[in-house]
Amino acid sequence: MIEAKKQGLSPVVVVSAMGRSGEPYATDTLIGLVREINPNVDMRDQDLLISCGEVISSVVMAETLEVMGHPAIALTGAQAGIVTDDNFGDTSIIEVRPDRVRSHLDEGKVVVVAGFQGVTRSGEITTLGRGGSDTTAAALGVALGAEMIEIYTDVDGVMTADPRVVPDARPLGMITYHEVCEMAHLGAKVIHPRAVEIAMQAGIPIKILSASSGAPGTIICEGKRMPVTRIHTDKVVTGVAHIAHLAQIKICCPADVNESGMARRVFRVLADAGVSVDLINMFPEMIAVTVREDVLDRALAAVGSLDMPSMNVTSMRDCAKVSVVGAGMRGVPGVMARVVEALNDRGIPILQTSDSHTSISCLVRQADMQEAMRSLHSKFGLGACQDA
Repeated sequence: MIEAKKQGLSPVVVVSAMGRSGEPYATDTLIGLVREINPNVDMRDQDLLISCGEVISSVVMAETLEVMGHPAIALTGAQAGIVTDDNFGDTSIIEVRPDRVRSHLDEGKVVVVAGFQGVTRSGEITTLGRGGSDTTAAALGVALGAEMIEIYTDVDGVMTADPRVVPDARPLGMITYHEVCEMAHLGAKVIHPRAVEIAMQAGIPIKILSASSGAPGTIICEGKRMPVTRIHTDKVVTGVAHIAHLAQIKICCPADVNESGMARRVFRVLADAGVSVDLINMFPEMIAVTVREDVLDRALAAVGSLDMPSMNVTSMRDCAKVSVVGAGMRGVPGVMARVVEALNDRGIPILQTSDSHTSISCLVRQADMQEAMRSLHSKFGLGACQDA
């Protein structure tokens, strides 16, 4: 931010809470503090409490800049004009009123905003849920017409895979909005998809950078902002993502699941039980879905409540989803063949699949997840030593 000021720019800084769980001002620590008193804390009160972590960070950052000779001011999300709905705990931004931020920028100050939070139209403090500071930065960037939104994290950019699972994963120089959103939805945690979607609507590039290294990072953009060299790549897959700790449910019925009404009833009881399903495959005689492993018992109880004697329900714990993602795979034959080859060559059974225009996902056993990730990463030439 200091370098940006020297270049004549007017930076706005969005900060997260300091520390990890167990440290005094970390969000998880604050939640634990109040849940020791009341495990069923009111969500309105919880939002009010956990918004403090980012407020503390904003004041610390602003005062640090001041003593370094750079005039700065700390603002809460509410003071910065972040207006939200009243869905406490996971609220959505409905409006940004950036006038106060603009006035401080006009005075030559660095504006430091507490991320992850906003205020309802009735004045209640709210929090934005996972990735909330990224979302705050994107929303302010769009409202202010920023040239670039920079996200500083603990990795060197968007990686081709999780480096803790795939040792030769490398940072990508560039990636499209759609690709990074797909990777985020499929398990990559470098940036929240809501932040990307907000920036994408305004066509503002996002740059993912390391807070500690001088690595060039990853630019997320599209269309006219995307360097021309992008279209010359022969890589159909950009990255590999994974989601662990899933369970598979198979529901079989000798009667057609449509004509018997089983499909409608199964998905209704799962919805009423608050169970989100994924990797949905439906056939006349069977429905196969995946759920998070920690809600499997609830899902099975919901399905078991149906009075359909001919229905046979089986489940499998200890599963994981591995996915290949890339805008370049659209309309390209042979991508699925290479996915199957990569997994079969390592003796990894594929339990279920799904796909979109930019991704192919396979359900595998949890024990096979890491080997599956490495095999797919290698098959599509994504490693640092394989990059052209």
